[in-house]
Amino acid sequence: MNKARFLKCVFLLACAGLLARRSELLAQTTKAAFHWPDGKRVAVSLSFDDARASQVDVGVPLFDRYAAKVTFFVNPPNMKNRLAAWKKAASNGYEIGNHTTSHPCTGNFAWSRDNALENYTPAMIEQQMDGANAEILRLVGVKAVTFAYPCGQKFIGRGVAAQSYVPLVAGRFLVGRGFRDEAANDAMFCDLSQVLGVESDGMSFDQMKSAVVAAAQEGRWLVFAGHEIGAPGNQTTLVSTLEQFLSYVKDPANGVWLDTVERVASYIHARRSDK
Repeated sequence: MNKARFLKCVFLLACAGLLARRSELLAQTTKAAFHWPDGKRVAVSLSFDDARASQVDVGVPLFDRYAAKVTFFVNPPNMKNRLAAWKKAASNGYEIGNHTTSHPCTGNFAWSRDNALENYTPAMIEQQMDGANAEILRLVGVKAVTFAYPCGQKFIGRGVAAQSYVPLVAGRFLVGRGFRDEAANDAMFCDLSQVLGVESDGMSFDQMKSAVVAAAQEGRWLVFAGHEIGAPGNQTTLVSTLEQFLSYVKDPANGVWLDTVERVASYIHARRSDK
């Protein structure tokens, strides 16, 4: 064997070894058990978007009765309609997360045609996030460390110029939460900048419970995402559903850790080796 062929063989063997080691580490990461605090079987977060009035008028008193803390992803201009209530919620341990200043979304929705993500640049979406953080701090005195993608959409621009803004979220926040996703999150594997969010609006108690039970079978983190809180209506998580659900998750026999997006994500982050 000549020297060139010998060196090529050595190189290929080294690459094979590295690939094998990478596969082994990946398998360990995806299959290793994740241990929630106090022997809990599953983590659950309730989150609500847009700073809608029903969240503080109806939701907060309900959550207070059950000693449950949830996450509100807010658009600061909407907070001004109930500013005193939002200040009180923030001071009482409810998480206030960032949902941009003006909620840009695809222009395929008529209401967002003049604020379409298809027409956004990186600088524009950065201004939305940074501006919202500055306003949240000014209005309620807290720094938002988590983010919810408006409409769950993670791309700006069009065609060959389209690009994900997930890296911009990752550089600013501990968490970026999606919307209308299909599953709970694997704590050992999930990208915290792209956490799956399952819509709770319109769900029955049985549907929410089934989602928790399925997540518990694999020790996952289930993040619900809703909007209005109240009686049946558009984009509404029902009070009756939440009452049943909170009673269920608060029962120690069910092994559910219910907490804010930030607290669960911080727990995960502290225990991951891929930080």
